[in-house]
Amino acid sequence: MYDKTVRRRRVVLTLLVVLSLILLTAYFGESSGGGLHSVQRGFLTVISPVQDGANKVLKPVRDLFGWVGDTLHAKSQRDELIKQNERLTKELIENQANNRAYRELLKLDNLDHELSISDYRQVNATVVGESPNIWYSTINIDKGESSGIHLNDPVINGEGVVGKVTQVAPDGAQVSLITDSNIAITVRINKTGVIGMLQPKVGDPNDLLVEYLPPKTSVNVGEYVETAGTVSIDGQDTSLYPPGIPVGQVTSVNLGSPYKSVNVHPRADLHNLDVVQVLTHTGNSTPAQVSSLTASLGTGGSRASGGAAQSLASAGGGG
Repeated sequence: MYDKTVRRRRVVLTLLVVLSLILLTAYFGESSGGGLHSVQRGFLTVISPVQDGANKVLKPVRDLFGWVGDTLHAKSQRDELIKQNERLTKELIENQANNRAYRELLKLDNLDHELSISDYRQVNATVVGESPNIWYSTINIDKGESSGIHLNDPVINGEGVVGKVTQVAPDGAQVSLITDSNIAITVRINKTGVIGMLQPKVGDPNDLLVEYLPPKTSVNVGEYVETAGTVSIDGQDTSLYPPGIPVGQVTSVNLGSPYKSVNVHPRADLHNLDVVQVLTHTGNSTPAQVSSLTASLGTGGSRASGGAAQSLASAGGGG
């Protein structure tokens, strides 16, 4: 029974193949107006509307599948672009940080060549922490006693004075910024050379105040303030800054007191410190002698003794 069915199917298939060959031969052999061509045109006339309708019905389905495919492809591209953007952002941040540190070191190198700091040994350090508040502004650096840094060593950057070392550890140190309430620096007005005392302004620690200027001192807004190259006479600040380091620029003049005072905006950007330089002393250098002298005299020393320290600093050309 099974063999008969198979043979019957094979016979039918053979007849269909033969019939197809005959029809194809006849179709291609007749002219365009022949019967087979007419049958084809009629068939197409009947089928075309059905095909158009099917296309319109299935078009939303095809569009849906196309949209899903495009969405998946776009999502894959988006994820790849996000990864590329994250990678490029990290590289950009790293390059910007490296460029900023390089610029700071370049500024320091230029400043070192311009100033008289031959009595100092310059130690470059990276800022690794900061803890500013309204009265105390400090940063932590990655160099300490093992690098030759001492207590009260002056600290600068490529723009000017930053502060002084107030705590030292073997491999790190804390620097109090010039906006810290415990810092005082002897400075002078660049244009006239008049000496004054620089401290943070009360109520506004981000601004500075130069006090004790002679009443007849002529000071104008925009003039520059620099280190005087002396320690404070009252012994409050034992840091010896080299003379001529930029501190800031006068923003206003106060006339309502027996001694004239001026407000000064810091030249260094104390909120964005990356690299600083510690000016440390060695051996019997002038800064070492002054530090030793002021330490032995203490904060209770007389004005005459303080004057001796000031004279020693000025005679040695130190800060």
